[in-house]
Amino acid sequence: MKKNNATTLLKQFTFHKKAHRKENSYQLWEEGFHPKLIQSEKMMFEKINYIHQNPVKRGYIDEAEHWRYSSARDYNGIGGLLKIERLW
Repeated sequence: MKKNNATTLLKQFTFHKKAHRKENSYQLWEEGFHPKLIQSEKMMFEKINYIHQNPVKRGYIDEAEHWRYSSARDYNGIGGLLKIERLW
């Protein structure tokens, strides 16, 4: 990752963290958790697709498959960098 991109990401993490005012400097994940029981195959694919689309929605990439460590690559028949175990 280029230095400019890393600096921009750190600034974004810092900005998002300020709203929660905790002891950490950066915010990577949403505060709290909201577990949901996966009740069907359709729901599982909705959640997988949601995760794959997160970097696209943030504007980091144009296509989910472009995210280097995303399983979106595997789900679309492209070999990924990391081995995943697909249960669906």
